[in-house]
Amino acid sequence: MRINLTNVLVDDQEKARRFYTEVLGFVPKHDVPLGGGARWLTVVSPQDPDGTELLLEPTGHPAAKPYKDALVADGIPYTSFAVDDVKAEYVRLRELGVRFTQEPTDMGTVVTAVFDDTCGNLIQIAHQTS
Repeated sequence: MRINLTNVLVDDQEKARRFYTEVLGFVPKHDVPLGGGARWLTVVSPQDPDGTELLLEPTGHPAAKPYKDALVADGIPYTSFAVDDVKAEYVRLRELGVRFTQEPTDMGTVVTAVFDDTCGNLIQIAHQTS
């Protein structure tokens, strides 16, 4: 068994597509209209184009917004992405205008940082140090 698809709930799919591709560097995988303005919109890592897809899922369900708002209010990331070097990625993303809520922090065996994805979520980046 392996993880094939995971999701992040986004307020605006087009805004999310631009942020996740143009800023974070993911590449589009699927973009299928579903009707009513919704799309099956996934992105993947350019280092693993056949790997796990990230679904940029519309925040349509009534429970989604309160759930996301509660996570953000408590500073809890919705998901985490692995990077090779959190400090280098922090500098790169800040230069692109990304707002961080947590600067790179050494937590013993992992370094993490947290940013606002502009789509209603906090996202963590992390790399293992040992």
